[in-house]
Amino acid sequence: MNALTKTLDIPAFDSVSYDAAVRAASIRAQHSFFDQHVIEDEFGCFLAIDEGDYNALPQDLID
Repeated sequence: MNALTKTLDIPAFDSVSYDAAVRAASIRAQHSFFDQHVIEDEFGCFLAIDEGDYNALPQDLID
């Protein structure tokens, strides 16, 4: 192994969490004037965010 190479600890894709977040965002979109976003957190879980919850999304959430 190269000394410049470091291992990346990437969590496995959580399809159940992703489907639940997409479903929640879809349901909320029917009753909201704001954009809905599905965001992956640092642990590999997904959550639905409504821009109305946070006003304009901060750059760290966008990244």
